Amino acid sequence: MNTRLTPIAIAVIAALGLAACGKEEPAKPAAAPGLTISIGHVAPLTGGIAHLGKDNEQGARLAIDEANAAKITIGGKEAKFVLLTEDDQADPKVGTTVAQKLVDAKVAGVVGHLNSGVTIPASAIYNPAGIPMITGSATNPQLTEQGFKVVFRVVGRDDQQGPSIASYLAASAKPKTVAVIDDATAYGAGIADEVEKTLKAAGITVLAREKGTDKTTDWKAVLTKLKGRNPDAIFYGGMDATGGPLLKQGRELGIKAVFSFGDGACTDKMTELAGPAAEGLLCSQAGIPPQAASKKFLDAYKAKFNADPILYAPFTYDAANLLIEAMKKADSADPAKYLPELAKISYNGATGPIAFDAKGDRKDAEITIFTMKGGKIEPIAIVKGGKTIPYNDFIKMAADALSAAGDAAKAAVDAAAKAMSDPKK
Repeated sequence: MNTRLTPIAIAVIAALGLAACGKEEPAKPAAAPGLTISIGHVAPLTGGIAHLGKDNEQGARLAIDEANAAKITIGGKEAKFVLLTEDDQADPKVGTTVAQKLVDAKVAGVVGHLNSGVTIPASAIYNPAGIPMITGSATNPQLTEQGFKVVFRVVGRDDQQGPSIASYLAASAKPKTVAVIDDATAYGAGIADEVEKTLKAAGITVLAREKGTDKTTDWKAVLTKLKGRNPDAIFYGGMDATGGPLLKQGRELGIKAVFSFGDGACTDKMTELAGPAAEGLLCSQAGIPPQAASKKFLDAYKAKFNADPILYAPFTYDAANLLIEAMKKADSADPAKYLPELAKISYNGATGPIAFDAKGDRKDAEITIFTMKGGKIEPIAIVKGGKTIPYNDFIKMAADALSAAGDAAKAAVDAAAKAMSDPKK
């Protein structure tokens, strides 16, 4: 199944559009050496979700390495980009400490953080310093509701993601009673709140909220309490490191409810953590699935890291490239000079077209619904603009768009060639 069509279509249109112009770019003078530009990346690189933090870091690192290979010129000098990576341990206190460390290091921009509960306080460090930050994974709406002009995200928000997974759960499982649990973090509680609101609005009974922490792995007391209430479905707002044990222990206790999760637990690692109990779970991701990223990105990631992206690496790759592209447009790595270019940017990335609204949120962000099948997370639907589209239909629409774009681009090239060969012109 070809899941990479939308970004490819963009690339075809752009490439053929340039060909249609029928003229070459003037040669640029050779750049003088000597411009080093530091870009920060922050995520948990130790602890239970280090695998997700490393995935995010590798996406950003790939973008940095490609930029250096391209020998980009900024301000008349050949730029050398350096990735300064920090481990925030998914801890808000550590997150603000390393954010200040990056500010003191005078980074030109930051990719991160991973968790909403860390990203939100860290953003208050970057904002007064005027340093742009782009998160590829933090989904709590509060992040971009603060009014900070330096804050951006390239994924959807929980008030998009929560209603999407809740609506899909309601339509597919048709539960009468749902239990909602969260890990008491800004992310987990935030998405759980959105799920609960959506379910209640649909007339579904939602039991009193149960809570753990982002380190809870023994859920037996909570699950035993819920078993007596016999919910038809359970939603958990949290990460896979805690969601996997929750699911495994629920099945061990004989709970037959449909388990569903947000993006933090929407990974193949759920099979490792929950075993066969993971089969059939439902979950969402705030963006297109990793396997639907551009072929160029997927091939490069595989070649460099000998692995496929887990979750949000395509988005941190785009985040790093957005910072670099804005610097190129401004011809400066000075945050004050390139920030206006970043705010108004229109960029075709590995995850598709990217532009930001006035708050710094990605316009027209997709949400993907997944299920676990054969030990792998598989996409089953795309939610865009409030409409749920079966995944295969989404791919067919992308294929049709590619075909139409190819025909239009070919016609433009033919017309340009004819015009150039016409002696009367």
